[in-house]
Amino acid sequence: MSFKRFLAVLDARNREFWRDRSALAWNFIFPVFIVAGFAFAFSGKLPDLYKVGVYPADATTQIDLAENGKIFSTEYLQFIPMEQLDAAVTKVERHQLDMLIDVNDAAYWINERSPKGYMMERVLRGTDGERFERQTVSGEEVRYVDWLLPGVIGMNMMFSALFGVGYVIVRYRKNGVLKRLSATPLSALEFLTAQVISRLWLIMVVSIIVFVGTDLFIHFTMRGSYLDLFLVACMGAFSLICMGMLVAARLASEEFAGGLLNMVSWPMMFLSGVWFSLEGVHPLVQQFALLLPLTHMIDAARAIMIDGAGLADVSLQMMVMAGMSLLFLIIGSLSFRWE
Repeated sequence: MSFKRFLAVLDARNREFWRDRSALAWNFIFPVFIVAGFAFAFSGKLPDLYKVGVYPADATTQIDLAENGKIFSTEYLQFIPMEQLDAAVTKVERHQLDMLIDVNDAAYWINERSPKGYMMERVLRGTDGERFERQTVSGEEVRYVDWLLPGVIGMNMMFSALFGVGYVIVRYRKNGVLKRLSATPLSALEFLTAQVISRLWLIMVVSIIVFVGTDLFIHFTMRGSYLDLFLVACMGAFSLICMGMLVAARLASEEFAGGLLNMVSWPMMFLSGVWFSLEGVHPLVQQFALLLPLTHMIDAARAIMIDGAGLADVSLQMMVMAGMSLLFLIIGSLSFRWE
């Protein structure tokens, strides 16, 4: 190895980076956006460790809660008002709530397979003794790993879709590949469609292998149709690929493209319900999550796997993803440039 050549390449790469003003600025701006976003989503006091649903919803004022049990004066518990009891119990089953308390009937629900549910029951008994009667959740209990699986696979699909298409197109443009292709009769729509289809089948093959391989050992809960789950995954992957294509439609800087793709992928990874439920976060954050295709794909996949939903039940999520895909594809095709 020649140290002289190494220094020459290192110097050239550093000069290239510093001269790329957009990439340079993004390396400073992006961390600020991430920190500011989390500060806004979890602003106020230290984050609460447990989420407790309270029924009825009008019992969630501090005055009412203080009159109904000492549990409600415990710190680091977030009390979330529940409008409907059946829907709230379902959230306990799905690990979206750690505990549900019915103030009127002095009863509580936990998921016996939830570690946080176990801890909340201990806290409740320590503060209010036998005041509240224990209730079991209806139906088969859901393990946390069953709830987590759609999010993990969806996150893997997201990174493969965004960087597998967006970053590659930018590299093609930067290396002059697209310039040579522009001299052929190939249209932008044909080129982009081929990129989308190529990445789609690869993502689906990898996802199926991961799903089947892990299911052999973990035996995930699957109450719906595998075909419905496959169609939801296809639509979600297609939407994410189109989003990555949109980001790379006009960019020529790989560093800047990487920054934009990170800006798109990180909010989806944390705000689409991959690792934790968004119950109790700021309402604006919940509304923003609905603008992300990964949110709808994960929600639909969980509904099929855990609740046994069919395509008709997740038709809203499917239509939203289809609409996003069409919008991304049209804008990307119209704004695409070869050079």
